[in-house]
Amino acid sequence: MDNILVTGGAGYIGSHIIEQLVKTKAKIVIIDNLETGYKKLINKKAIFVKGDIKNLKYLSKIIYKYRINSIIHLAAYLNISEAEKNKKKYYKNNVIGTLNLIKCCKSTNIRDFVFSSSCSIYGNVIGSVSEKRKANPKGYYAYTKHESEKIIIKYAKQYNYNYAILRYFNIAGASPTNKIGEINISHGHLFKNIAIQSLKKKPTINIFGNDYKTKDGTCVRDYMHVSDLSIAHIKALKFLREKSKSIILNCGYGKGYSVLEILKIFKKIKKNCKINFVQRRKGDIAAVYSNTKKFEKNIKMRMKFKSINKILQSAIKWEKILKNKK
Repeated sequence: MDNILVTGGAGYIGSHIIEQLVKTKAKIVIIDNLETGYKKLINKKAIFVKGDIKNLKYLSKIIYKYRINSIIHLAAYLNISEAEKNKKKYYKNNVIGTLNLIKCCKSTNIRDFVFSSSCSIYGNVIGSVSEKRKANPKGYYAYTKHESEKIIIKYAKQYNYNYAILRYFNIAGASPTNKIGEINISHGHLFKNIAIQSLKKKPTINIFGNDYKTKDGTCVRDYMHVSDLSIAHIKALKFLREKSKSIILNCGYGKGYSVLEILKIFKKIKKNCKINFVQRRKGDIAAVYSNTKKFEKNIKMRMKFKSINKILQSAIKWEKILKNKK
């Protein structure tokens, strides 16, 4: 029987992955310290353990107790601006936390390790980027993700596990079941901000910088629906089992949208939306979108939520549900 540990399983992306995993016959164990995760997002069909990946002793205990043989590692701090100001906090959690999980792979049954990485490790690139591109992280958050990747790769043969490193592009939207979605507002995610403003009589959106070297001066990103990303994790785990080899994959749709383009779509819903251009955020890169060839070749799945309108509508719908629950 598969015993899968999901770190950060009470968070936005984690809860969506759990929603898919509980449909399988595997035993699912969530570990989350609930610092940025939420009790209301915890799936009742999974075993929940309140714990911290920074605590190696406790982590080892959980892995032994539940005889974990696969790990999906999502637990990380991910506020780009905060990472620049509080590097020690981000290093301890994102890098040392990952190292602790890898140490737990030694002398255990863990054979598969799926890691939530980021396209930000590529640095300030313009246009389509493939997995072959050399990492060149600019911001500190990106640095912690790259360091984590290096740790995972370094110990794979020594500790006898295979890994799937998934480099996320921008993730947005909410589950079509209407049960889970993004709650945290501190990360400054565009779709979350739009969804919040959609409920206001006079919506106002800030755009961070309009002087980037892009078609309209605003940042260009590849937005992927969280439900498609969740299925990609399960497919990646399946790949590790069937192929018994490691892989690094981009997770995106391969199309870039500028912030202004997204807001023009939103303005069709809320015509009175006011747009403010404010100072750039440190650590933000100009334009990046995924080269999806390697993903499509190795992970056989149909993307169900590729439409940018679908992503936006699902985020807005979830925000309405959240407001009614309060």
